[in-house]
Amino acid sequence: MNVILGILFFVLGSLAVYIFQKKKYSKTTEEDLVCEVIQKAFIREKHSDHNEHKLVRELLKSDAFIKELSLTAKFKGMVVGYILFTKVKVGNQTLLALAPLAVLPKFQKKGIGKSLVEKGHKIAKELGYKGVVVLGHPEYYKKFGYEPASKWEIKCPIEVPDEAFMAIELYPGALKEISGIVEYPKEFGIN
Repeated sequence: MNVILGILFFVLGSLAVYIFQKKKYSKTTEEDLVCEVIQKAFIREKHSDHNEHKLVRELLKSDAFIKELSLTAKFKGMVVGYILFTKVKVGNQTLLALAPLAVLPKFQKKGIGKSLVEKGHKIAKELGYKGVVVLGHPEYYKKFGYEPASKWEIKCPIEVPDEAFMAIELYPGALKEISGIVEYPKEFGIN
């Protein structure tokens, strides 16, 4: 009798945990999952204020947000990577800013970031954008063709090393007539 009661309590307890977990995760949104990926990706980054996930939540509600350029990478249904491109102004031209690019640590160095950047560039070009700026690791972004934005006389609104503020033309000559200080959406808090 005690064995049967023990088994019954175990089954009922397991069922209760399952129902609680299912209820908890059914309220989790894609935005929540993306923000979790961003937090985990930047946790050990020394050049981070660790608020990238908060920035993304704000940008998703901003006028600078472009739904088609908010991209996730999934593995077996789980979000493992994310990239966001938002509108920025340079003079009277609209370009894009890449921020952030995040991949869960255990999925890094597997081509996920590369895939997200390339897909984002392709979509941005199809949407008619001329170029993208990024503030990031020069060694990483050079792989995609990013060069110091100063090449086009495009400047960051804050003091940063020249090699860390980069741009890419989405087609040859696209940035030829564009120069000036990048005006980020107010959510970035850097203008």
